[in-house]
Amino acid sequence: MFTGIIETLGKVTSLEAKGGNLDITIESSLTPELKIDQSVAHNGVCLTVVSLTDTTYTVTAIAETLSKTNLDTLKTNDTVNLERAMILGSRLDGHIVQGHVDQTGECTSVKEDNGSWIFSFTYDAKTGNPTIEKGSITIDGTSLTVVNSGKNTFEVAIIPYTYEHTRFNTYKPGTIVNLEFDVIGKYVAKLMAK
Repeated sequence: MFTGIIETLGKVTSLEAKGGNLDITIESSLTPELKIDQSVAHNGVCLTVVSLTDTTYTVTAIAETLSKTNLDTLKTNDTVNLERAMILGSRLDGHIVQGHVDQTGECTSVKEDNGSWIFSFTYDAKTGNPTIEKGSITIDGTSLTVVNSGKNTFEVAIIPYTYEHTRFNTYKPGTIVNLEFDVIGKYVAKLMAK
């Protein structure tokens, strides 16, 4: 489990395809604190640390993960949002995030708004994943609040701190992002559909 509060950015130092899987090696300030078998969210995707060096660590994304996330678009030197698993008994500053990306979405616009930014996104609504006005959404692992929720669109407002300390400062129209919809909203929608 995660909170959606990004701890730091990591830099992709190498990508190695192994069959249908992809080994992703990351350079990060978190590396000295990690251990093998630990879960770390990468752009919101929960992946297991499989090897470590002094400055880098490696995780493996399987074909299923690659087909549902933006990890298959990573290139060397790209940055990724990073968060370690939450510790039970600590504050939950964001919201309950599983690290199980539901689908990808696309950034459709970025507007500066008097010191903050409004980002608009679209996604395939046929999957049945709902956004809820003032509900939670996770974009590339970042816990955010939905505004202007539509059938297959929504917006989020980004404060300067989030803009400067996450991948949001790299987004432009056409950027593909990982989306994890609010877990409570998903369960309610599934129950209502029965």
